[in-house]
Amino acid sequence: MKSIFTNTNISAEYKVNTPYNQETFLINGELKQWKNDTSKVFSPIYTKDEGGTLVPTFLGEIPNLGEKEALEALDAAVNAYDKGRGEWATLKVEERIACVAKFAKMMLETREEVVRLLMWEIGKPYAESCDEFDRTIAYIEDTLEALKAMDNEASEVKEHSGILAQVRRAPLGVVLCLSPYNYPLNETFCLLIPALIMGNTTIFKPAKHGILLLSPLLEAFQQCFPKGVVNIIYGSGRTLATPILKSGKVDVLALIGNSKSANILQEYHPKKNRLRLVLGLEAKNPGIVLPDCDIDLAVKECVLGSLAFNGQRCTALKILYVHEDIVEEFNQKFVAAVEELRCGLPWDEKVNITPLPEPHKPAYIKELIEDAKLKGAAILNPSGNQFEHSFASPTVLYPVNNTMKVYHEEQFGPVVPILSFKDITEPLEYISESNYGQQVSLFSKNSATLAPLIDSLVNQVCRVNINSKCQRGPDVLPFVGRKDSAVSTLSVHDALRTFSIRTLVAFRDTTVNTEILEKLLDSNKSNFIKR
Repeated sequence: MKSIFTNTNISAEYKVNTPYNQETFLINGELKQWKNDTSKVFSPIYTKDEGGTLVPTFLGEIPNLGEKEALEALDAAVNAYDKGRGEWATLKVEERIACVAKFAKMMLETREEVVRLLMWEIGKPYAESCDEFDRTIAYIEDTLEALKAMDNEASEVKEHSGILAQVRRAPLGVVLCLSPYNYPLNETFCLLIPALIMGNTTIFKPAKHGILLLSPLLEAFQQCFPKGVVNIIYGSGRTLATPILKSGKVDVLALIGNSKSANILQEYHPKKNRLRLVLGLEAKNPGIVLPDCDIDLAVKECVLGSLAFNGQRCTALKILYVHEDIVEEFNQKFVAAVEELRCGLPWDEKVNITPLPEPHKPAYIKELIEDAKLKGAAILNPSGNQFEHSFASPTVLYPVNNTMKVYHEEQFGPVVPILSFKDITEPLEYISESNYGQQVSLFSKNSATLAPLIDSLVNQVCRVNINSKCQRGPDVLPFVGRKDSAVSTLSVHDALRTFSIRTLVAFRDTTVNTEILEKLLDSNKSNFIKR
């Protein structure tokens, strides 16, 4: 295999100034200097050292904070919320909206720098890095509009059975936010922004990879929000999150990651009924290719679904069931399409497959492939099963069976397991027995074929995609999962509800109370009771 780490002609727009050292962290509105232990950040992109040897590119360092700093951040968030009496929690909705809008404006000024860091830190192609940034800005803007509409709708005073009431949404309290590495900007802000704008205070710990890209945003967080409302800490999740949860002072655990980590963390909390969970977890989304499909469309969508951003998406198609009548033709066309994918570095033109940010991932992918080969699978594509440092080429495996690791485990990388089926009950049984229940893709041109499958599958997964890959967007649609795939619903509208609770002020319909209500509505003295 020709080395992908040969493109040394990097234009200025793609370069980062190294070392890019993050020397501060944000607690209680203060960017605190850190002079103690740090962790080195390396890129999955290999470049030559002075001796000509390919090595991971050193990007910089981040603070390696400890329990003391974690509890300081917790105290800042708790004090800022102040049992619901804090400035941020009681602020007018329009004033919170203004703060977030100011933040989005400052964030836009960092676009070029953040995009470059996305490329270097997690190997995300330039076009996809730009898209992640722009999509995040759009998400913030859509969230602001959704909250305005929600607030306007809540201005109505309801009357029923002699009771007058105004029903609005109130914050939950202190939110601990833990983000993923694959979408370290977008997925983070899909948790953080709705949590903040609904009046909660937050402690945010970035993922292990994709962490420096938040550095350009620290000043914006500091300047746009009252002290203690946003606290950003760096270091080991076990070291930082454990004491925070053990304190019992956290009201919401918002995590996008894996179910094992989520289970461990929530067990630390001493008040289980108090802790609300907002979890986006793993999935093993299947694609089911039926004999009456448009096979060219199915191939196109399955390639995108299984290998976009190297398959490092919770919504990726991670196993393909293809009917035995068309599996040979499907495999031929699928392999041809995979072989056309361009492997390279994030700034290479039209690149599809790039280095993997997790150092252990190539070895894990190789382990899955070898296990499948030992148990009867073949590598269909000529360029499959090739590795170079942090890079793993896409590998198509067929026929896969239930004795193989890749059949059960979420690979989260560029390996595609395919198996054929004769009876539709085979893939349906796989889905019903799976620990995961996020999405499925169905490929068929026949509505009569699809109808009973849709009716069955909507009770097993939370999104059924017809003739298209699995995906999260558009962000106005609910994003959720069953079983071990998720807890709570995220979307522009749903996230506002997820990070808040319906609260009402009620008046018995008497002359005195009606007068009080009218004066409250007219005077604008209450931030809750208003027109």
